[in-house]
Amino acid sequence: MSDLGAGFGYLMKGQRWVAQHGRWFGFGLLPGLVTLVVYAGALIGLGYGADDLVGWATPFADDWSSPWQGLLRTGLTALVFVFGLFLAVITFTAVTLLVGQPFYESLSEEVDRSEGGEVPESGLPLWQELWISARDSVRVLLRVALYGIILFACGFIPVVGQTVVPAIGFCVSGFFLAEELTAVALQRRGMVLKDRLVLLRGRRMLALGFGVPLVLAFLIPFVAVFLMPGAVAGATLLARDLVDPAPAPAPDPEPGPGPGTADSGDAPAPRAWST
Repeated sequence: MSDLGAGFGYLMKGQRWVAQHGRWFGFGLLPGLVTLVVYAGALIGLGYGADDLVGWATPFADDWSSPWQGLLRTGLTALVFVFGLFLAVITFTAVTLLVGQPFYESLSEEVDRSEGGEVPESGLPLWQELWISARDSVRVLLRVALYGIILFACGFIPVVGQTVVPAIGFCVSGFFLAEELTAVALQRRGMVLKDRLVLLRGRRMLALGFGVPLVLAFLIPFVAVFLMPGAVAGATLLARDLVDPAPAPAPDPEPGPGPGTADSGDAPAPRAWST
């Protein structure tokens, strides 16, 4: 459970980093603002059209008596909107990262630079980076859509569909949100999507501690835009420690032979264990 707190800690560190580097905060806001306008229009359209969509999809309920027709269609309308919101939370990050690829690459590199050590660079042209990001985002979204369909179907199960299923949905959203955000730093370190997923699955609670609070925060209008720069910074800090953990302190050297002890000459250097 300590990994949950550690994941949330990386999120807070990222927000503190951009607060201390105001120019980079403003720089990272631009892609989110553009994407927000597009998504706000899409969700408003879904809100107005969800009931018509449900009515078209359930012609068998046209002759049902009240209140059963209303209960069915109202419930399905709510599920359609929740499903749309679920996809919006996940795809918002993917689309924002794609739109803001040059912005967030620069921000992530600056975080690496400020923390010291090597600053990895992909060495790829911008068009190729955009292609890789778009391709990986589609692969992630297909996985999310599959989970979303399963969870949407499970939403019809009494009690479980209204309690357990939403909680699982937030966890799924949080994990893939963490993957999308850490991808900015991990791609620069030469990690492909498959390797990134394996890395995060090995520290699943850490990824959830980072991603789930962001999912919950992103449900509040405009919050996603203002948290994105810090989320990218925090994800870079998280990626640094996952891929390049701080070395353990060297053990104290063994004491040399004391007075009166026979000296057999210089001892050979200890052999390093290979990993």
